Amino acid sequence: MNLTPEAVALGVVWYAVFLFSTTCHEAAHAWAGQLGGDPTAALGGQTSLNPLPHIQREPFGTVLVPIGSYVLGGWMIGWASAPYDPLWAERHPRRAGWMALAGPAANLLLVLVAALGIRAGLLAGFFSAPTRATFTQVVAAAEPGTWTALAMLVSVLFTLNLLLFLFNLLPVPPLDGATVVTLLMSENAGRRFRDFTRQWGMIGLLLAWFFFWRLFDPVFTLALNLLHPGASYR
Repeated sequence: MNLTPEAVALGVVWYAVFLFSTTCHEAAHAWAGQLGGDPTAALGGQTSLNPLPHIQREPFGTVLVPIGSYVLGGWMIGWASAPYDPLWAERHPRRAGWMALAGPAANLLLVLVAALGIRAGLLAGFFSAPTRATFTQVVAAAEPGTWTALAMLVSVLFTLNLLLFLFNLLPVPPLDGATVVTLLMSENAGRRFRDFTRQWGMIGLLLAWFFFWRLFDPVFTLALNLLHPGASYR
């Protein structure tokens, strides 16, 4: 990537949105775990929307990987984590399932907030549908100026949280979806599923990355067409 002033400014927006979104995701996990009887993450400060405890726990995933992925690819990905008690999760598999669901649910809420902001801006005439939609331009400013920066911000907020929501719900470990899917099973079946998939590790991540883009592209296109009826994005 050519690090022009515009690219650096866009990178700052990406990182601010990434850090906020990831913090909300992990804080939701921690909050749900605390409600379910596991205070592990809360004792580590992970229920806070202050990003520092999350950065201190996962500096590689919250700083180095996001910045590196932006420089190399022009968009941002990374991770954080909230600790939990595995014995608690074994005793209370359904509570663990709801704790796992809380993180992606926080991202879905942010998608909806961004979508409402986009629709409000379109109705007010501040925003317009872009000729060509991208990850960083889900909506365009109707006129150059202050609304350009806001259009960029809500675009990245929408795209990144849609990505985090869908990716984390894939039912392969170590992603949240591997635990969320056990909510659809009996407790015994859920335990057997977790035992079977527990050692997948890197294989699970590779499978998730391979299949994810086949899922995300049509969902992203559908989301764009719902935001801009009649635009017929492909």
